[in-house]
Amino acid sequence: MIRHMRPELCPGRYVFAGSDDPALAARALATFREDEGLSLILPEEVAREAGLPADLPMRRITLRVHSALDGIGLTAAVSGALTEAGIACNVVAALHHDHVFVPAPDATRALAALEALSDG
Repeated sequence: MIRHMRPELCPGRYVFAGSDDPALAARALATFREDEGLSLILPEEVAREAGLPADLPMRRITLRVHSALDGIGLTAAVSGALTEAGIACNVVAALHHDHVFVPAPDATRALAALEALSDG
């Protein structure tokens, strides 16, 4: 999977936030219900409009390989490569692809690190 992951930097900036507002949840890229409440991945402008903290905008890198839910090693390899580059990441695994959220200022370097991992 690593060799075929084809990382792609997607447009837009996102913020991780918490809110139980159904209108915000409807505008979220993704949601996850935790014991503490609903976590949202919101477009930055939506979070700002709602008055939510937006001090750590993230960019999304989609791994364009169909990642198996029972696959082993992809998340570890990706987070390891970004750790070596000194870049924080939050990985969200969905049904078809994994999505790596990195701080917006580090997005270009993160993409380069993941392309090097894929080429390696």
